[in-house]
Amino acid sequence: MMASRFGVVFALLAALIVSTGAFASEKETVQSRQAASELASMLKSYESYQAEFIQIVVNENGSRVQETRGQLKAKRPGLFYWETSAPLPQFIVSNGEKVEVYDPDLEQVTIHKLDDRVQTTPALLLSGEVDNLNETYRVSQRRIGDNTREFTLEPRSPDSLFTSLRLSFFKGELQEMRMKDSLSQLSILSFDDIRLNEAVDASAFTLEYPDGVDIIRDGA
Repeated sequence: MMASRFGVVFALLAALIVSTGAFASEKETVQSRQAASELASMLKSYESYQAEFIQIVVNENGSRVQETRGQLKAKRPGLFYWETSAPLPQFIVSNGEKVEVYDPDLEQVTIHKLDDRVQTTPALLLSGEVDNLNETYRVSQRRIGDNTREFTLEPRSPDSLFTSLRLSFFKGELQEMRMKDSLSQLSILSFDDIRLNEAVDASAFTLEYPDGVDIIRDGA
């Protein structure tokens, strides 16, 4: 009888744990969907975004291993321009269908098709499709005071370029991105001289490079 009673109690506890877990999972799903919707709404209000930036890379020990400065321009739908200066000059341009990456030091241009993998690049959130964020990421948010909001995105795919991404907004303006990769390396992208929804000519999203550079086409 004791064994039978223990079996009943164990079964009830197991059922409670399972149901509680399912409820927690459902609650997290609802919260993620709501956070993703609110983030998408904020990003879609950016018809264009231009800024200067400084990017700092910190390793797993907290040591700074790289610092670069540059500028970016983004315009919906799909137009994107990224430029970093020395010591690591690089140009990245998207026309909504393909991405060109020009490395002057290597005298090389790599052209990628703008597929789902490339679109998970964090900065492309400023110009790409954001309606289905919840399908690609688990999204959470928090408010800091009246004017600051943070959104954390965790990719659902194990093949993502990062393990977590935090976007920080002040009065609706994107101020910072913090991206952590699978090696626990942290990239901090801080924006300055931000210009929202100013007119940007389409010619700003074309890439010119010298004759003779190596061109590598990756599915484009």
